[in-house]
Amino acid sequence: MKLKLIGFVLLVNSICLLSCSGKKEVRVLKLAHELNETHPVHIGMVEMARLLDEISEGQLTMDIYANGQLGKERDLLELLQIGSLDMTKVSAGALENFVPEIKVLTLPYLFKDSAHTAQVLQGPIGKKLLMKGSDYRLRGLCFFDAGSRSFYSKDAPIESPLDLAGLKIRVMNSQSAFDMVSTLGGTPTPVSFGELYTALQQGVVDAAENNPPSFYTSRHYEICKHYSIDEHTTIPDVLIVSTYLWNSLDEQQKTWLQEAADRAVHYQKQVWAASVAESLAKVKAAGVTVYYPKKSPFQEKVAPLYAQYEKDPELYQLIQEIKKIESNPITLADER
Repeated sequence: MKLKLIGFVLLVNSICLLSCSGKKEVRVLKLAHELNETHPVHIGMVEMARLLDEISEGQLTMDIYANGQLGKERDLLELLQIGSLDMTKVSAGALENFVPEIKVLTLPYLFKDSAHTAQVLQGPIGKKLLMKGSDYRLRGLCFFDAGSRSFYSKDAPIESPLDLAGLKIRVMNSQSAFDMVSTLGGTPTPVSFGELYTALQQGVVDAAENNPPSFYTSRHYEICKHYSIDEHTTIPDVLIVSTYLWNSLDEQQKTWLQEAADRAVHYQKQVWAASVAESLAKVKAAGVTVYYPKKSPFQEKVAPLYAQYEKDPELYQLIQEIKKIESNPITLADER
């Protein structure tokens, strides 16, 4: 009887072990950023999380922490570098402080139009730039569309570089942004995006620059009633994974993650286009006057910024390669 009981217990244990071993292991990735939940780039990341769960059949999932819950852009990048955070989204302007080659993407009037931007970022040049951060433990997965940046101001419109004289302009913590605003005649003033509303309200800065969805979702239009669409820069957002995480994934998991990111890029581009039109309509309805100044005076004023790159053959060559790329729309088949 004792032997039968022991045999039964062993049989039950074996069945339990087999049952447990058949369960799929779930790994949860932590992604944090500074945007709010209504921003089209956040919506793109939510779609990526959905795709990742679908593609991996629930084995690889993402938790997203928006609104700067885990820190500002620079804080989040540093958390990735020490392996305390898995993923983040930052502007290429902020990333240039860690990956010097990225700064070419922040040059004013580098891109001809949105089709040219997509050809560069989703082609060989873009893929090469995403990999450049690996030496700094910051591996790029994809570029999200962040449109073109333009000036918005409190007291008067900015319709030419002359209107920037004497104004304190909020900029990202980016040397390229500092150089551009200084060259145009303004006074660059670094303020984190999360603190910008208060800085505008209290007069710490007189104006700022960003794309229409960010202008709207940040509610900066409540303070700044002049929006001048000069589209001086087209700076993408970059989705980054810590190399600590990337190197811990097996090949199948890496494929799942990259596929989810690539498919989310196409979805986010569509969301972005709709959001630009909606954002402009809503800020106009809220009393903002939208201006479309001639771009040529701005372009002429910032032309000297390109001359400084002649001293760096590698970056200067990269700029020339970007300029030579044809402005052809990318189809979904191309992206896949």
